[in-house]
Amino acid sequence: MTKIKTVLFALCIFFFKDVLSQAVEKAPKVFETLIFPEQAQHVHGSSIVVLPNGDILAAWFQGSGERTADDVKIMGARLKKGSRVWSQPFLMADSYGLPDCNPVLFLNSRNKLFLVWIAVEAHRWECSLLRYRTSINYTQEGPPAWNWQDNILLSPTDGFAIETSAKFRQLTPNHNGSAAYAPKYDDMIIEASKDFAKRSTGWMTRIKPLKLNSGRILLPLYSDGFNFSLIAISDNDGDTWHASLPIVGRGNVQPALVQKRNGNIFAFMRDNGDAPSRVQYSESADNGETWSAAQKTDIPNEASVELIVMNDGRWAYIGDDEEDGRYRLSLYFSDDEGKTWKWKKTLENTGKGNGSFSYPCLVQTKDDGLLHITYSYSMGKNGEAIKYVEVDPKSIN
Repeated sequence: MTKIKTVLFALCIFFFKDVLSQAVEKAPKVFETLIFPEQAQHVHGSSIVVLPNGDILAAWFQGSGERTADDVKIMGARLKKGSRVWSQPFLMADSYGLPDCNPVLFLNSRNKLFLVWIAVEAHRWECSLLRYRTSINYTQEGPPAWNWQDNILLSPTDGFAIETSAKFRQLTPNHNGSAAYAPKYDDMIIEASKDFAKRSTGWMTRIKPLKLNSGRILLPLYSDGFNFSLIAISDNDGDTWHASLPIVGRGNVQPALVQKRNGNIFAFMRDNGDAPSRVQYSESADNGETWSAAQKTDIPNEASVELIVMNDGRWAYIGDDEEDGRYRLSLYFSDDEGKTWKWKKTLENTGKGNGSFSYPCLVQTKDDGLLHITYSYSMGKNGEAIKYVEVDPKSIN
């Protein structure tokens, strides 16, 4: 009995040390600040872009709620190069009488600035309208001077339905959510995919696009109606877009894209499906046109994810790596293209019920190699904000 107690004690000490080490392994932040003070309104879904002059432009949505509050609009702020103080927030977009959500900022190859977001019609995510604005004059104080605004309209062909049916057959059988008098989940989605109206609307933004050396832009989209993802593809710098075939799975949404050394496009996605909640992945061998059926990784997941290939070739991933809340936001690094994640650092970890940190955006500057990160931040009683953090990846090895 004494030996058993000794072994158990040793195991407890081992696991305690492991938990403790995880708790103290915080990311070496170079700088951190709130873009604006915590406030009563709901603020969420931030995006950032580094402008050619070195300024950083941020956007997020803000209002009384999300899809059911018509006062929700897209707000922004600017961090001048060399400054540690963000500008006062300013209006970026506001569709009259509709909630505006999920902004995405990026530059095309000619340094034209794009703001892409969704206007939520009928207060239903699956009725969202994909909108965009562009600017070639955005270095002055305040918001960019917008020179164009339009909608991105996609028309997925019948191949969408064929692909949906074929890929569901490749997935492991799953009978969760079925009832004797209701169609199985897979059958219901397959049937919906045949409806031209349903597959043409409701595609939503969340993560910045991936720009290929060919000039092709891959804009990640997802649908709360289908509960899976799709890529909007442009081969003319964002002037026109066409839809990829869907990234089919059960709850694989909000893709973050990187390009592997072999040229394949790899997607990490939030898990909005059945338990256990794990980051999902898919891969494309034809520049984003078609995708493998989504599968789960071993990484726990609670909300939106981010992924980039860093200047040194390593991958950087950010996500809420727990299943029961958004209280821990972690930064992972991989030197083998996501096969293993050898380095893990915590950006935020307050413990369950003490804070909420989610929906990260991640970019890296070329000159100094710093990671620039924004995410939704709330400590509960003080309201909500968008937090900005800088991390030096060279200090993590």
